[in-house]
Amino acid sequence: MQDQVDQLYKQFEDSLKKLKTSRELDDLRIRFLGKKGSVTSLMQNLRDCTPEERPHMGKVINELKVRIEARIDSSMEKVKLSEINDRLESETIDVSLPGRRSNLGRAHPISREIERTASILSQMGFSQYCTSELDSDYYNYGGLNYPEDHPARDMQDTYYVDEHTLLRSHTTNFQQKVMESHAPPIRVANIGRCYRNETISARSHVIFHQNDVLYIDKGVTFADLLATIEEFYSKLLGESVQIRVRASYFPFVEPGCEVDVKCLICKGNGCRLCKHSGWLEVAGAGMVHPEVLKAGGIDPEEYSGFAWGGGIERVYMLLHGIRDIRLFTENDERFLEQFP
Repeated sequence: MQDQVDQLYKQFEDSLKKLKTSRELDDLRIRFLGKKGSVTSLMQNLRDCTPEERPHMGKVINELKVRIEARIDSSMEKVKLSEINDRLESETIDVSLPGRRSNLGRAHPISREIERTASILSQMGFSQYCTSELDSDYYNYGGLNYPEDHPARDMQDTYYVDEHTLLRSHTTNFQQKVMESHAPPIRVANIGRCYRNETISARSHVIFHQNDVLYIDKGVTFADLLATIEEFYSKLLGESVQIRVRASYFPFVEPGCEVDVKCLICKGNGCRLCKHSGWLEVAGAGMVHPEVLKAGGIDPEEYSGFAWGGGIERVYMLLHGIRDIRLFTENDERFLEQFP
């Protein structure tokens, strides 16, 4: 047994001389002192000794274990110090080299356009009102005079969470909430993200942003609506922008219209973005429907109002000549860096 102890220590010393890294020393520790290591095996061999020899040999094996641990710890300190010195030499920083420029983060183009839109509306006297992107069917449809069988209520257009809850399909979902909590005169705007289950293309996406405006007071007319829209888009797109209005239907307004601007990309000559018509739809608008006023607790015989809403992405595309709305959600830095 004593010969086994001496031979094992000699094997350890021979192995230790060949090692150069801390990882190799860790492997050596496991090899000799681990649960299945050589020293542990010696302890198990004590059963082969006579009862008289066991105390003495147990002490010898424990002393061997202590010697091996001490040798490994001592060697580990030297090896780690050597590794640190080698690393410092190899990672020396040349202070004469030019520094590395750190790129600063910036707001997304759509976030900045939302801020600009809100600023223009604020200058025109509209306060901001925010609503949840997750809303009830009533505020998104029912309170806005959508019939029960209206196509927009079907699953192909709307993302429903359950029978009564959905992801809002337009920012118009704020109208009833404002009318329920505020008495006229009301002059507010709601800007935020919307969701529609549509085919993604260069002109439309399932996720987009809208600004929605509501004005209710005594004596509000369609002329007020047209003047406000013209003022807003002149500030947003430039005084030279040309606007046209076409009659259209929306359940929550009567009469209703669609607002088009002459395409700033093709100058009205026709392109992919405007479907070669020379005009691009930017907003839906109209006078607030009497039934919507009634649902909000406002007497349509005493008050009238107008509402209109438009897409944020579409306007930004017009301003900067962007031909594909999908670029806003792809997070391609080559695209985003073009807009400081």
